[in-house]
This record gives sequence, structure tokens and C-alpha cells, in this order.
Amino acid sequence: MGNNVIKAENLGKKYQIFHQKKQGANTLGETVAKNIKSVGKRVLGRASTSNFTKEEFWALQDLSFDVNEGDTVGIVGKNGAGKSTLLKIISRITEPSTGRLELSGRVASLLEVGTGFHTELTGRENIYLNGAILGMSQFEIKQKFDEIVDFSGVEQFLDTPVKRYSSGMFVRLAFAVAAHLEPDILVVDEVLAVGDAEFQKKCLGKMDDITRKDGRTILFVSHHLPSIMQLCKKGIYLEKGRLRSSGPIDDIVEDYLSNGVNVDTVFEPLHKDNQLAVGFERIEIVDQEDKPTAEFYYKDKIRLKFHLAIRQVKHPYSLFVMILDSFKRRVFAAETAVLKSETILEIADHFLIRGNYSIHAFIHIPQVIQIDVAEDVCQFSVLDSGSEFSRNGNYDYGVVFGKYEWIN
Repeated sequence: MGNNVIKAENLGKKYQIFHQKKQGANTLGETVAKNIKSVGKRVLGRASTSNFTKEEFWALQDLSFDVNEGDTVGIVGKNGAGKSTLLKIISRITEPSTGRLELSGRVASLLEVGTGFHTELTGRENIYLNGAILGMSQFEIKQKFDEIVDFSGVEQFLDTPVKRYSSGMFVRLAFAVAAHLEPDILVVDEVLAVGDAEFQKKCLGKMDDITRKDGRTILFVSHHLPSIMQLCKKGIYLEKGRLRSSGPIDDIVEDYLSNGVNVDTVFEPLHKDNQLAVGFERIEIVDQEDKPTAEFYYKDKIRLKFHLAIRQVKHPYSLFVMILDSFKRRVFAAETAVLKSETILEIADHFLIRGNYSIHAFIHIPQVIQIDVAEDVCQFSVLDSGSEFSRNGNYDYGVVFGKYEWIN
């Protein structure tokens, strides 16, 4: 323990993006003719780049961090933050454009369905192929073979070409191979989301065994924060290709969830040809004094203001609102059939426990059709400043503060 197995210094990855230059309007015939000429030039090797502009895009930039032997590291960040690019560099699938990466030991990666598999080969043949790629002898692979097959649950299809596997079967076998052939560093991307809940739980248990019992290192990317927090002790938070923060996983997840809070969401106006003509114009979250805010104490009332565009009231419209916690679990829901241009939902004090929340709402005709949707908007936090639980620190209180009474 304590030895560096991954050391990144000023890593950067640059891509070239080509954009077609804007040209005047063409007829359909002219457009087809130009495309045919373009294909012909490419076939003859005389393709011109004069119709394109080139742009540099840095997927990663100035990224430095260390990972020690036995660390379980969760990598978080929004889509496009550079997480998958980083894993591809660590897995030696692509090379960095700048900087230096030092790896110590064998790396096994599971980045997307089918990574490292030859689709024409059978499941059995791919197990041996992957083992050979990791530098293992046939004897070593045979020792692990039965465990791999048992864990994957694809024994019935072991001698079938993997191109005929479902995505779930593919992932089960790929993970079983990657986890059992004893890599020093296991790299796992969001691909586990393809599997069912039972298999995901099984994978998390296996990865936990790999680090606790064998002292091996895991890098894990997932948008499912409960899995990240269950498995990982450390975290790396990427933002727009750069390192925003690193450290204990609880601190990293807290930073990730609190970043980019939006207490006021404005929506595009409804199209004039919308026959139903009911939709969201704006949603905001305010305190009891009608001031926009993203932070409340557990004893504060919270007001959600829905500004609606209502052009017709011929149908029995309803507004359905859900409060989601930081793991996107539904905490509670409320509904009203009384719609006005400003409709307010007040959440009671002493109800929500400490944590981060967001709003999911939709307007619908119950049991018939959904009219308009507002997803994951108006993020806010509830702070604990003196409840009977506050002395317990970060202990999990549950989902809400229940109304109860002690009788002595």
C-alpha cells in the first residue's frame, strides 16, 4: 500500500474537429450532385478540405494526479467532462497529446460493450484471448476459467460467437474476464449500467473483494452516485477537461452535487400551433419572504413557484411535482388540478432531511397524455441546524423527518 501505480503529470488530449463551411442555398439536385462529386474525390484520394474549417478541442488539459496501490477511485463529472477520455489514456487505447502518464502493473479495462473482445470468436476463445493480452499463460487462465464462467452466467452460450450475445451477456462475460484475470489496475466505465440490478450488485461486491483482499487498484466511472460512494474511498472530479478537485469521496460527491445550482429555470415559450397550449414558462424556488435561494434550514418552509402559460382550459390538466434527492430517488410527490398562471407548492418545515434536492415536474391529462416536462430543475440544499439528529454528523437519517411523538 502507498506505492504509486498511476501518476499523471499535466495530461492533455487534443482532437481536431472539422466543420463544413456555410454556403448559399442549393437546390436538391445541386446538393445531390455535390455529394456525389465529394464521394468520388474521396474514393480517388483527391478529397479537398477547402470546404471545411478546423477547430481544436481539448478533451483534457493540464491534468495531474496520483493513484496508489489498493486505492478505489471514483471519477465524477458531467457529460463531456473528459472522464472516458482519461480512462482511454490509462487503458492505452489512445495516447495523450501533452503531458506524461506512468503506470505500474497490468491494466484491464471495461469501457464499452465488447472492449477487447473479437466478435467472431466464442465466449470461451475470448476468455483465453483476453488472458493472453494481459500477459497470462494458458495454465493461469485455466485456473481462473471456471470462476469466470460461473460469475458471468453464460455457460450455456460459452461456445457461441459473442456477436450473437445480447448486450447484457456481453457485459457479464467481459466484466467476469476483466475482474478474474488478476489485473493490477481495473478500469471500469459506465458500461455496468447495461446489466440488471442484481448483476450490478454482484459486480460491486467483486470489485470490493479485489481491493480489500487482493490490494488491487480500481478506477470507476459512474453517474450512479450510490455505487460510487459504496465502492470508492477517493474521488476525482473533472470539469470541462480539467481537474476541479480530488480527495475523500464524500467531499468530492458533495462538491459535484453542489456545483451549478440553479434556482430559477426559464423555458422556451409554447409553440403557437400547440393545440393543448399549457406549459411551463418559469419555475423558481423561494423562501417565505419570496426571495430566490438555494439553501434552506430543515425548519424552513420551501416554496416552489410554477409560472404557467395557459391558453386553453378545455381539458382536465394537472400539475404533478416530484422532489428528488441527490441520488435521483423520489422523496415525495404532489399534484394539483387547479392550474393558474402562478401556481405555488409550499413544502412544510421540519420535513426534508439534510441533503441536496431537485425538482421534476410535468403537466398532463391524467391517464391520457403528458403535455410538458421540466426535468431535474431548481436544485436546492437543506441544512441541519439543530435537529435531534444533528449531533450524529453524517449519519443517514432516512428520506424525510417523520411526524412522531414520544410517549413516556
